Amino acid sequence: MRRYRTDLNCYFYTFGCKVNTCETAGMQSLLQSAGYTVVSQPEEADIFLFNSCTVTASGDSRLRHAMRKVRREHPDALLVLTGCYPQAYPDEAAAIPEADLVLGTKHRSRLPGLLAELCQNHARIAAVDSYGAQDDFEALPCDTMPDNTRAFLKIQDGCNCFCSYCIIPYARGRCRSLPPEELRKAAAGFAENGYREIVLCGINLGFYGMEWDDSLAEAVETCAAVPGVERVRLGSLEPERLTEEQLSRLAALPQFCPQFHLSLQSGCDRTLRAMNRKYDSAEYAVICQRIRRYFPDCAITTDFMVGFPGETDEDFRDSLAFAQRMAFAAMHVFRYSPRAGTRAAAFPEQCSGAEKTARMEQAQKAAKTAKENFLKSQIGTEFPVLFERERGDGYHVGHTPNGTVVRISAKNPKKSLRNRIFCVRIEESDAECCYGTLTESGLDEDL
Repeated sequence: MRRYRTDLNCYFYTFGCKVNTCETAGMQSLLQSAGYTVVSQPEEADIFLFNSCTVTASGDSRLRHAMRKVRREHPDALLVLTGCYPQAYPDEAAAIPEADLVLGTKHRSRLPGLLAELCQNHARIAAVDSYGAQDDFEALPCDTMPDNTRAFLKIQDGCNCFCSYCIIPYARGRCRSLPPEELRKAAAGFAENGYREIVLCGINLGFYGMEWDDSLAEAVETCAAVPGVERVRLGSLEPERLTEEQLSRLAALPQFCPQFHLSLQSGCDRTLRAMNRKYDSAEYAVICQRIRRYFPDCAITTDFMVGFPGETDEDFRDSLAFAQRMAFAAMHVFRYSPRAGTRAAAFPEQCSGAEKTARMEQAQKAAKTAKENFLKSQIGTEFPVLFERERGDGYHVGHTPNGTVVRISAKNPKKSLRNRIFCVRIEESDAECCYGTLTESGLDEDL
């Protein structure tokens, strides 16, 4: 291995959710402050860092494949494995021969020191620390998101719910939140660096503030009060804590973006009980109705699982019919994946691969129809759009407040619209996005 140096180049592979994206950015900041250089091309790297996800077994497989490939192509490089996989399965992770350093989701601030130790002592390190009941939120330094015009800010970690299929409480510990004053400072740092929109992220985001008997609305209010923050958006939510009081507070904030990714998992009550979810389909429907009452222009998207142990054909039909009645703007459809250490992995009546595939295909067709219908419903509306990409493929591309992807021709205007907000009239749609033109009120004299 290499001798101790901090002028080495680092390249990151990030798997999984937006929380991992936030944490990768934080680890990049840590290493840059310690003298390392973060590079955008793998061929320039001396150190490869793999920030892992372990929600599914296939995700673990992709991670190990990626590490083997990097080791073959870069035999002298240092490989660091971090994230949810080593935290949930520390012995498995420590046994991966390609990993020179193994670090979980706890104490990421140790990364520069552990890398220094690795380079100096030339000995593999396994440094996965267990979570305790009284752990504090670990904030990583970050006020930029490379290649993004939207800032993703992690404000919550951990989960107390223990759904029967989910390994995440073991990979993330118990719920804990970023204190409001630290949240304000983080949001101000992003605003000072030119970010107009902040997306609040967490492992179980709806539990933000439970330590001091407040709610997620407080986080949005804190963020919205920061000068320069024009939009605040929420990451994925569990439905049970989205109360009338919270929605009333959110509706009072002009900066709030009415996009709700409200995890359903199943529309069948029998399956929801087996999953140990904390709501039934009727309660979920009431929450969606409540959201739409406060936010008529909202988009509600969801996660939808097929093939949970014991799910019958009738259960699946009930589940899918419920999802169709909810008229989601989009559905992330996925197969149940047994995770060692969860209760559902030992349930009888595991669904076959063929059953999962057939149900997945049906659900994906329904999801495609739901998305197309939602996009069509946006035709004729006008929304402010935050443009997020330079001109490419002949279009300027951005998002409305409810998260709809909008494209306008790059022929007019020809200048870049990146990180600017303009009003757009939506005129047509396809299966993936909407198309429109700038309105007269959206035109700017420097275009």
